[in-house]
Amino acid sequence: MQEETPQRLDGFPEGSDPADELYQRKILALAEERRLHKAEEAERRSDQLDYFTLWLHQIKTPLAALNLLVKRGAVADSAAKQAEQELLRLEDYTHMALNYVKLEEAGADLELSDTDVDAVIKAALKKYAILFIHKGISLDYEPTGLRAVTDSNWLRIMIEQILSNSLKYTPSGTITFRRDPEHEQSLCIEDTGIGIREEDLPRIFNKGYSGLNGRLHEKSTGLGLFLVQNISRRLGHRIRIASKHGKGTAVTISLQREDIGSFD
Repeated sequence: MQEETPQRLDGFPEGSDPADELYQRKILALAEERRLHKAEEAERRSDQLDYFTLWLHQIKTPLAALNLLVKRGAVADSAAKQAEQELLRLEDYTHMALNYVKLEEAGADLELSDTDVDAVIKAALKKYAILFIHKGISLDYEPTGLRAVTDSNWLRIMIEQILSNSLKYTPSGTITFRRDPEHEQSLCIEDTGIGIREEDLPRIFNKGYSGLNGRLHEKSTGLGLFLVQNISRRLGHRIRIASKHGKGTAVTISLQREDIGSFD
């Protein structure tokens, strides 16, 4: 009976003695173990995404029911304002969790198209209109005329997250959407809020970092700007933040495409 020749790793010389063959078998076993581990990890992450997606869709039903009760006056007027804001906050947290998992998921494709940026801005403003009203914050916005080759869904998520932060950290005053005069293909979102301390600025895009503002003024996940930065990189856009503590923050999105990245 012919003896089976052991498989060799590409790039390794054929074993000349039993010790070499044993070494190659161990390397092959380790390589196979690593391959299986990566496959199991990919399956685990896929299951995690499926779970969050299902959870998000399931939680939408009670959220919609509660929102309907508030709008129909089933909640006392004294509590309705707070209830609406808390419902929006809960919705934001659920979407943030799902978007975080999607960002981490390998193989998610971008759907690039010629996008009307003003349509994306208006969708974000509509979502948060209630907070502008309840907090008495003014909006300064004139159509920018901007167009960009981008993924409109992920661009909307970026703008919503930036706007959510502005509303969160602006007790009163104005939020402005404008075309950056110094950079033709750039959108600037500016607020007159509490601003960011200079020592916090270098770390604001780090996952889990909330800075002094997040600790003192709100319970912050520290995921918002991390998501914004990662989305912008994958879209091939660039994000810049300028801020003065106590005076406000300006976030600029450069819509000029650079290196487009897939979600991997």
